[in-house]
Amino acid sequence: MSDTPFGFGLPPEEPENGDEGKKKDPAGGGQGSGGNPFGANPFGFGGLPGMGGPGGADNPFAAMFGSLNPNDLGAAFQQLGQMLSYEGGPVNWDMAKQIARQVVAQGTADGVKDASVGPAEKSAVEEAVRLADLWLDQVTSLPSGAGTAVAWSRAEWVEATLPAWQQLVDPVAERVGSAMGDVLPEEMQAMAGPLIGMMRSMGGAMFGQQIGQAVGALAGEVVGSTDVGLPLGPAGRAALLPLNIEAFGKDLGVPSDEVRLYLALREAAHQRLFAHVPWLRAHLFGAVEGYARGIKVDTSKLEEAVGQLDPTHPEQLQEALQQGMFQPEDTPEQKAALARLETALALVEGWVDAVVHEAAKSRLTSADALRETLRRRRASGGPAEQTFATLIGLELRPRRLRDAARLWASLTDARGVDGRDGLWEHPDMLPTATDLDDPDGFVHREHLDFSELDKMLGEAAKGESPEDGDTEK
Repeated sequence: MSDTPFGFGLPPEEPENGDEGKKKDPAGGGQGSGGNPFGANPFGFGGLPGMGGPGGADNPFAAMFGSLNPNDLGAAFQQLGQMLSYEGGPVNWDMAKQIARQVVAQGTADGVKDASVGPAEKSAVEEAVRLADLWLDQVTSLPSGAGTAVAWSRAEWVEATLPAWQQLVDPVAERVGSAMGDVLPEEMQAMAGPLIGMMRSMGGAMFGQQIGQAVGALAGEVVGSTDVGLPLGPAGRAALLPLNIEAFGKDLGVPSDEVRLYLALREAAHQRLFAHVPWLRAHLFGAVEGYARGIKVDTSKLEEAVGQLDPTHPEQLQEALQQGMFQPEDTPEQKAALARLETALALVEGWVDAVVHEAAKSRLTSADALRETLRRRRASGGPAEQTFATLIGLELRPRRLRDAARLWASLTDARGVDGRDGLWEHPDMLPTATDLDDPDGFVHREHLDFSELDKMLGEAAKGESPEDGDTEK
């Protein structure tokens, strides 16, 4: 995956998936080398079957299909037809799903293939979540949020989480894609109508390909439905992936049942928050939409390219796009939205970390080791953070997660479980990014009480005045 969201601007190398179609042409056929200006793959569809031939051809379609054997050629043209005929939203989600399933079917780098979940694994997950909820009852005032517990294969995780990915990614893709039409002069838009339509279809496919690869790769490493701190799965359903849990605990020297139970505690704790803090999901997803609204695209280079565009050679515009002329730039609105999202995610993850540690420390001998393993996974740029950063440009700061966990633990000591969890009743009661810098100051500050305000608002809604009521109130 590229470092820029959705792959705008071809990277010099494809660091993770190793698609040969995205690597520099060693013979000099890559961008700026004097060979094929489109590189080995003009449209960036490195994840499609068979698309990985050598560059150097002047015809971009020759570069795309020149290396295919006859058996693959028909399938490749069929997929190209699907790309050009797409008329949906900013992301071709059918393609994203298809490619994610293909990535899952290929297996992970260690050669482990996806497999259906057996009855024994399902039973073990259900028992782990049930026990996790019993332990959490003793350390948090929020009741269970998991109506059911399920064990998913990697493919089932893809199917179950794609609706949430769509809600997260569509606003960003829509805003980025709309800049394509804005940059063309009005007199050229009519003339370039078919080209714009083709580019939108190809853009939707390019987004779908990038997202499909990312989600498919992530499916090979996540252990549940809340690894990114967001509710990606259906509400009220605690989910674990037995195959990935086995891989996670392989070299830890910890009994597999303890690993599964600790991860079940984290999944169940997330479910409690998202089930019983009704504003939290909208707050998190709204921050992503705020980020999308703040996107500005520096189209000066693209405008220059369009001004020199020869209508008889529309591939020049595709070349301009692939050379990185269409990249989002930071804006104050984006930075503010990302700061809100990063702080909210840090508070969610910090609360889960603190609550799970309290529940597990006296019951699991490996609790400290597992906690530190998960923290280091985040600090080293774990797969969830990397994928999230690629898709929407967000990078979680692990330092904030540790700060938030310390703050929640201090709140437990100072105010008790009810006082700590009561802060989730209203978003204005939660710590801010500044409070994470000074947790002691927040813990010992007189916290806000919204009960009287809520009472007054309720009376106002009924048309009553506090003075007109019972003076004993």
